[in-house]
Amino acid sequence: MKVSRQPPAASRQNDASAASDENFMGEALALAIKAAGEGEVPVGAVVVKDGNVIGRGYNRPVSKNDPTAHAEIVALREAGAATGNYRLAGCTLYVTIEPCAMCAGAIMHARIGRLVYGAADPKAGACGSVVDLFADSRLNHHAEVTGGIEAEAAGKLLQDFFAARRASSHA
Repeated sequence: MKVSRQPPAASRQNDASAASDENFMGEALALAIKAAGEGEVPVGAVVVKDGNVIGRGYNRPVSKNDPTAHAEIVALREAGAATGNYRLAGCTLYVTIEPCAMCAGAIMHARIGRLVYGAADPKAGACGSVVDLFADSRLNHHAEVTGGIEAEAAGKLLQDFFAARRASSHA
């Protein structure tokens, strides 16, 4: 199911067509596969400005002993370093799963203009699955949110990862 919502009083960002959404999500999926190969939950993210990837990240909380090392945070940090600014206005963040509350907060603080995610997260999603921080009018920044891009591929990566983990714990 695709979800699309524009923030209140904001104009639509036109830096990505449906085809480029799928291409950039493909880059995020490749990073998710890398995370899985390192034993991390397979989530990948890229930050795009003016059609160019300026930040990449994949889940690393286990390997970095850092609970904040989610794919989105890693990609935001790299994009901030690339631009020399923690504000990433005019950027789009592509992530393979719906961001959690921590990542949604970071996305808002970075002033990301558009968020595109793959699979919904019914246990921790903060874009409508559990809570919807981007629709909360009490908060001062709202990104345009589009969900469901390459959702089947992103969801399958997660399902396969956790099925393998369960199988190995029973062996």
